[in-house]
Amino acid sequence: MRNSQLERHDSITFSMLAKTLRGAEDVVAEELRTLGALTVQPTNCAVKFTGDKRLLYKANLCSRTAMRILVPLRIFKAKDKDELYQRVSTVNWSRYMDTDGTLAVDAFISDSAFDNSIFVAQRVKDAIVDQFRRHTGKRPSVDLNDPDLRLNIYIQGSLAVLSLDSSGEPLYRRGYRTEAGEAPINEVLAATLIALTGWDGKIPFLDPMCGSGTFLIEAAMMARRMAPGRARRFGFMRWKDYNAALFESVLAEAEGVILPEAPGVIIGSDIDPERIREARVNARRANVQKDIGLECKSFEEKSPPPPPGILIMNPPYDRRLGLEDVGSFYRMIGDTLKSKYEGYNAFIFTSNAQAAESVGLRTSRRITLFNGPLECRLLKYEIYRGSHKAKYQKLQ
Repeated sequence: MRNSQLERHDSITFSMLAKTLRGAEDVVAEELRTLGALTVQPTNCAVKFTGDKRLLYKANLCSRTAMRILVPLRIFKAKDKDELYQRVSTVNWSRYMDTDGTLAVDAFISDSAFDNSIFVAQRVKDAIVDQFRRHTGKRPSVDLNDPDLRLNIYIQGSLAVLSLDSSGEPLYRRGYRTEAGEAPINEVLAATLIALTGWDGKIPFLDPMCGSGTFLIEAAMMARRMAPGRARRFGFMRWKDYNAALFESVLAEAEGVILPEAPGVIIGSDIDPERIREARVNARRANVQKDIGLECKSFEEKSPPPPPGILIMNPPYDRRLGLEDVGSFYRMIGDTLKSKYEGYNAFIFTSNAQAAESVGLRTSRRITLFNGPLECRLLKYEIYRGSHKAKYQKLQ
């Protein structure tokens, strides 16, 4: 039986920060509200929120669109390396790890007098291990790949935020994608894009250039209400105050809402048989292989299910696959949408704005998102009868 004092501690509300992709902040904020987060506030590449330990565990397990869940420890001013060292030293690190544990520090700087993130990470690490050495004569070691405690330090100007990283590995690492073709979209970005389509999980969902299947797998998991983190471990599981019984309760709650099958049709295709093989392997590892139909066929050859439906694609472009005529390729996409996908909402995700002009359809919505440092657009096309006429001119 758990100690009542520990139970009260677990119910204390504290501040958290969900790191995400630039442009995805509002999607993450809405998701966190759905999970039960309080005082949700989107910021640049992150969302601030509050909740208790149960919510911390649930956000890691169930968030599809956050990259990491951080727990801020200290916010302070640090104008130079000595002040940074001193401020980090004020934390009692024995509360969070032992001398035989391992740690790693991820550092990020912006418009700061500090011009080297590696140096910042080293300085934070020095302050921690020196504190242990002074008090115990021993020191924890560094493990950059699989530490017991991962920390995050973000410095903008002279303001520093030092946080515990509760996720460990980034949350896009769901554990199912062992096979990935060229230039894959990561799982968090795929889930964010699907959320932006407004797909309800019931009408057909198509990816006719599916590659290794990330869109399809994320859609199937979404439709079946499968927690994306159910097959992985998290950084908080190594924390000194980890409550295994509480996490098992959160996990059981998440498992209890899973549907036996996806309620709608999910179909993927690709012209490359190797990509289809990869998609099948990944879908099997995610346990959604029965929910996804896969076929090796070109986009222009495919015939979709009756509308309404959602189509999403991340087309190849010249820098990635060396297409000789990108314009012709994108014109083919537009022509195929016009001729076969009446009644569908089609979405193209691309960083090639010039190529997108060749689609020849007018967008009803354009959303800017970043795939790493690459600025991209999610372009929405509502395919109506006669969309090849003057109503849909080439993009301006």
